[in-house]
Parts: sequence; structure tokens; C-alpha cells
Amino acid sequence: MTNRPTPPPWKKKNPVKPAARTRLTEAQKDLARERAEAAGRRYPNLVDNMWAATQVQQEPPAAARDADEDDADDR
Repeated sequence: MTNRPTPPPWKKKNPVKPAARTRLTEAQKDLARERAEAAGRRYPNLVDNMWAATQVQQEPPAAARDADEDDADDR
């Protein structure tokens, strides 16, 4: 039994239902553009967009951020 190579992303069916799809945020679009520019491309391609979609900016919730600032004042 031979293992078949996996097809490239542009030949696979989209596993996400149309109702569940979301658009890239402006920050994610900027990341994709930067990655494309670093690779010498004028515009981001599917792979750049897929990579950017996985890059989540981890920001603490506003309440936690405010609590951290209050703790810093106590020191």
C-alpha cells in the first residue's frame, strides 16, 4: 500500500461551511502582506492568507489588563 502525497491547499475542498467562514482582520491582512513582500511577491497568496489566519494576536482582556496596572501601582 503506497501513501499518496497530500494535495496542495488550492486543490483541496474547503472544510469550513460557508456560514462559518470569517474574513481576515486588518492586522491579519497586514501580516499576510508583509510575508508576501518578504518572499518577493507583490500580493499575498492563499498560503500567506492561511498562515495569517492562524496567527492570533494574544491580548489580555481589558479587565485583566486594568488589574495588572493597578498591581503595578501598589509596588
